[in-house]
Amino acid sequence: MPMNGNDYLIRVMDSLAEMPQAPWNHLLAQQAHATPFMRHEYLLALEHSGSATPRTGWSPQVISLWQGPTLQAACVVYLKTHSYGEYVFDWSWANAYQQHGLAYYPKAVLAVPFTPVPGTRLMASSPEWRQQLLQAALAHCQKMRLSSLHLLFGSQEDVQASQAQGLMTRHTLQFHWSNQSYRDFDHFLAQLSQEKRKKIRQERRKVQTEGVTFRSAKGATISPSDWAFFYRCYERTYLEHGNPPYLTPEFFKQQAEHQAESWLMFIAEREGQPMAASLIALQDEEAGKRTAYGRYWGALERVDCLHFEACYYQPLQWCIEHGFDSFEGGAQGEHKMARALLPTDTPSTHWLAHPAFAEAVQDFLQREGAGMENYMQDLQKHSPFKAP
Repeated sequence: MPMNGNDYLIRVMDSLAEMPQAPWNHLLAQQAHATPFMRHEYLLALEHSGSATPRTGWSPQVISLWQGPTLQAACVVYLKTHSYGEYVFDWSWANAYQQHGLAYYPKAVLAVPFTPVPGTRLMASSPEWRQQLLQAALAHCQKMRLSSLHLLFGSQEDVQASQAQGLMTRHTLQFHWSNQSYRDFDHFLAQLSQEKRKKIRQERRKVQTEGVTFRSAKGATISPSDWAFFYRCYERTYLEHGNPPYLTPEFFKQQAEHQAESWLMFIAEREGQPMAASLIALQDEEAGKRTAYGRYWGALERVDCLHFEACYYQPLQWCIEHGFDSFEGGAQGEHKMARALLPTDTPSTHWLAHPAFAEAVQDFLQREGAGMENYMQDLQKHSPFKAP
């Protein structure tokens, strides 16, 4: 539904399939905090695989700003009928609405479904276009009479644009690892305190003693049988926790076909048979930051410390060997700090249409933010690294 505004055109589409791939990915490449999860191929695979669709409670609204033939800004707003798969928890807000006889759902999120990875959400060719895009998203939410809009795990530029528009900021923590020009894994371990260094070596030894070895495959070298085995592991992890997996087999099939270069897989084997796997995403920029993202894992057998080996030590060793700058360990997990992943602020921003609830949430966020700041300071006192 095109709508004129000054010298540009706003287009709202119901699917990534209606948005041309080339201009979308070209605009993404211009962002300071691009990730593979905002690529056209990734978002479209979420739709076409049945993973993030209206049936599963994710209705995409692609908002784009065009100046002539040039795409100047774009984002995906998902209309939500629940709060699953977001990792910034607002269940208490929804309950408060319900207790007062108000509808919290549908709401809107500017997010990548099931993907708590910080990065650009508001793609724009300039700060001015980013502001225009956010204004268009807010206007769209108001027109549809939605309760709220939540920008989750946005970039610094997204947060700044949100704050300029009066959105409220919420702070959460993740744990990220930074490569300090380590020569090899032993050089990395040498920077840790004796206690942490000893613990990691003990954990790795437990896995080795069980006869478990690892091989890695990247991009096109990940075979169809590797993808099939990985999904068995991934699905089992979810089912063991009593939930079906968010992502379907078709999603990973499309990743293998259209975005294989963004993935790295570690497969654990014992006596020649695969028994566990972890999947890592990669942002490999030629002239920029090279980042690995811990994403999914699963095992068909139980081995003590296997999770740590598959999800942290193998990826960190690979990052050191291949010159990657950082490894992001995903949502939550204070235990990651013992593996040298340090606490990192990961803000989100929020707009609520109801003035009284917006005021109450603002008060809550101020108190929560003070508590989060104290928590961050306490964590920093327990650094795994040796004292300088």
